[in-house]
Amino acid sequence: MTATAAVDLSVQVGALRLRNPILAASGTFGYGLEFSHLVDLNRLGGLVVKGLSKEPIAGAPAPRLCETASGMLNAVGLQNVGVRAFVAEKLPALRQFDTVVIANVFGYTMDEYVEVLRVLEDAEGLAGYELNISCPNVKKGGMQFGSDPVLVGEVVGAARKAAVKRPLWVKLSPLVTDIGAIARAAEEAGADALTVANTYPAMAVDYRTKRSRLGNPTGGLSGPAIKPITLRLVWEVSMACTLPILGLGGIETAEDVLDYLLVGATAVQVGTASFADPKASERIRVELERVFLEANVCNCNEIRCKFKAENG
Repeated sequence: MTATAAVDLSVQVGALRLRNPILAASGTFGYGLEFSHLVDLNRLGGLVVKGLSKEPIAGAPAPRLCETASGMLNAVGLQNVGVRAFVAEKLPALRQFDTVVIANVFGYTMDEYVEVLRVLEDAEGLAGYELNISCPNVKKGGMQFGSDPVLVGEVVGAARKAAVKRPLWVKLSPLVTDIGAIARAAEEAGADALTVANTYPAMAVDYRTKRSRLGNPTGGLSGPAIKPITLRLVWEVSMACTLPILGLGGIETAEDVLDYLLVGATAVQVGTASFADPKASERIRVELERVFLEANVCNCNEIRCKFKAENG
């Protein structure tokens, strides 16, 4: 038996078995097809396609990205082709790959979430859904769906009724007072797993032009700068509920993956790293075997949730 053969990278996220804990994150990997000539999609644990809405969205004005210290700001504006075009034009090509494909779903009303899921339920080639609840609920004054446990319960409950064929992951917002309460609300409403977390609102300006460095005044901060914050959120969610957690925030190396597993994640999603290195997700997967061997770890369960707090 070779050294790498002794390492089992597979993980179980609810009902889904992934060949390894590395997924490409929504919004950073297109629909997966754009990266297929650079990355062997079959070697990933899975990929989450960019967010899908009921109707196509043109997105925010350029520039949409700018580099910051240890991170990146984005203001893409949830640009996407719309759920029907995705099913007709993107999904057939994705079916040729032997990898887990998750559809990220968003809406500005409860009915929009349900309609997107209804269209996807009739499509073949998906393994599950990821519900982005960081969107403003236009019927309730713009409050984020994910900022209040009651709203979380309502939108996840409605999505659960619409999504009967496949697992439902819920992507939590980091902009909450008690993320544990939000996680419990999602769990009680029927979520199968939780993605922790989304980007953090931030801004970058240019004193010379007196303008934003983005086309919008503000954007979402991601990258290595947010890892310590999100690591804490993953740990808090792991103590608050029993659902599998997908950690997302600043993952660039295999060591980052182990950090997230240690505090309670079952799998991780690689996001911003793909902008600097389109092959980052596959590279991290390869590195993970080496790091497991160096740490005398044979599988993910040997390290998952093994963090020992000072008073824990």
